[in-house]
This record gives sequence, C-alpha cells and structure tokens, in this order.
Amino acid sequence: MKKRLKRNSNKGFTLIEMAVSTAIFVIILIALTLLARNIWTYNSTISKGFTNVAAGKKAIKMMEAEIRTASAANNGSYAVNQASATSFTFFSDINGDGLKERIRYFMNGSSLQKGTLIPTGSPLGYTGTETVTTLLTNVTNTATIFNYYDTNYDGTTAALTIPLDVSVVRLVKITLTLDDNPNLPPAPITFTTQISLRNVKDNL
Repeated sequence: MKKRLKRNSNKGFTLIEMAVSTAIFVIILIALTLLARNIWTYNSTISKGFTNVAAGKKAIKMMEAEIRTASAANNGSYAVNQASATSFTFFSDINGDGLKERIRYFMNGSSLQKGTLIPTGSPLGYTGTETVTTLLTNVTNTATIFNYYDTNYDGTTAALTIPLDVSVVRLVKITLTLDDNPNLPPAPITFTTQISLRNVKDNL
C-alpha cells in the first residue's frame, strides 16, 4: 500500500509547479503584449512623421509656385490684395487659362486653408464665392505664418511691421510648424521658404 501511494504522488504537477508555470506564462504574455504595443507605437510615430513631411512639402511647393507668379488682377487691382501675419491674398493665373484667380492663403484655427476665386462677369470682377480647401490641419505656429519684406531686404533686415502698405511687398517669408500632438512624438517639423514676387520685384 505504501509503495502504491508513493508512486501516485509522483504523477502530475504540484500546486507550486502549476503556480510557477502560470506566472511564467503571464510574464511572457505581458512581454509580448508590450513588445507589440511598442512596435505599433513606433510605426505610428514614423508614419506620422512621414505624413507631416509630405504634407508640408506639398503645401510649401504649391504656395511658392503660386505666390512667385503674383501679378495684376484682370480688373486692374494690384498683385497683392491683402497681407497679414496669418493671411495673404494675391492674384495669379495658377491654371494658365489667362484669368488671374484671387488666391487667399489663411489660417482657420490650426488649419492652413486656401481660398480660390475665379473672376466672372463683364467687365471681369471678383464678386463670387471662393472655393476653400484645407492644405494642413496640424499647424502650431498659428500666430505668425507670413512675414513681408520690401526692396531693402538684404537677408538680415527685419520684417515689415503689420499693418503695412501692400504695394511695398517684394518678398514673402512663410514659416509652418507641424505637430499632431505636442505631448507625443514625433517632434515638431518646421518648413520655411522665402518667395520673391517675380512680376513686381525691382532690385531683389
């Protein structure tokens, strides 16, 4: 009888062995979960960074091309219509159809938007409703996007004081800082460019 009991006691796991096995399993499961979460977070961070870079470059490229070709409107208005720290309005034939659209880049909250107004009527005028599109939605430097310089700009000259006389504007500096969430990576990305007004410049 004693031998039979001894043999039976050696079969299966003891309570301590089961507890240790369960603990090891839980630790491994937690480690795998944390690893998966870190990989997902890292990939999400990298993806957001690439998205911000692509969106910022696209917006800057568009603004450079359109602002550089600013010229007098079809109704004779000056090339630059309005200039402030958060909004810039000008006239330019952006689609090559011979009509000078009125283009307005402006901030709406943390979004950079573009308004386009096509001249209509006879004589041509800018009295319709502009078409508004959103270019960027995560701009953080919302107080000052545009800085303006006159013919005296030498690379270090201070920007013109706003409000200003739009007829003296010869160069526009654009600065855009993008950040989806200031409390999380990736770090903010800043884009900046300087654009000479080709059709109104003199000695720049």
